[in-house]
Amino acid sequence: MAASKDNMTPAQKLKALNQLQTIDSRLDEFSVLKGELTMEVEDLQDEIEGLQTRIGNIEQSIDDQKAEIARHHANIAKANDSITRYNKQLEDVKNNREYEALSKEIELQGLEIQLSEKRIREANNIVKNKEATLEVSKERLTVKNKDLETKKVELEKIILDTEKEEAKLVRKQERARKKIHHRLLKGYDKIRNAYRNGLAVVTVERDACGGCFNRIPPQVQVEIGNRKKIMLCEHCGRILVDDNINEVS
Repeated sequence: MAASKDNMTPAQKLKALNQLQTIDSRLDEFSVLKGELTMEVEDLQDEIEGLQTRIGNIEQSIDDQKAEIARHHANIAKANDSITRYNKQLEDVKNNREYEALSKEIELQGLEIQLSEKRIREANNIVKNKEATLEVSKERLTVKNKDLETKKVELEKIILDTEKEEAKLVRKQERARKKIHHRLLKGYDKIRNAYRNGLAVVTVERDACGGCFNRIPPQVQVEIGNRKKIMLCEHCGRILVDDNINEVS
């Protein structure tokens, strides 16, 4: 018959804690794996959204430049019409003053044409550069969309593959926690929450703590092996167990 949580020996307590740690570590692996993929999916979604916004802004800028080009073409046509009209009026001038005024207007319209032609060249260069940037952005968007679909499929597969095992582990976790006294469990949870890797119970590996890798003195290792009391690493506070702890009856 299994001992009640109040009557468990230190060795039995250590075994129960180590078994719980094994279960929790496996659940952590699933969580990390899914978490990393979930973050990758979210990052790709954010990047795609940014690219779509960028593409939209570039397309709007191209449309604006093309509208500007069209406006300058209309200005040129209007200026040419004015020049044609002024040249015709020159045929009927009565004096030098009228001739000089019309000539000045023709000159101004010519300058307007030159300015509009310059603006058209500038706008065409902008459009050319924007279209090149647009093409690169669209190609990048295509790649990112493919990456997103791949990551989504990978995430869905992992969720599907681990769902049953994870549910089984959660049930085992619940049973394992019920075997441990609440004060000991509280301490275990506190240590686990203090470290990113979630390790509260570790073995001694190569004369060092399996959590922080600081050296464990030989006498302390002997005490850990005797399992007469719960030993904590003096450096990181993790619970220390020997390799054969699961053999405890």
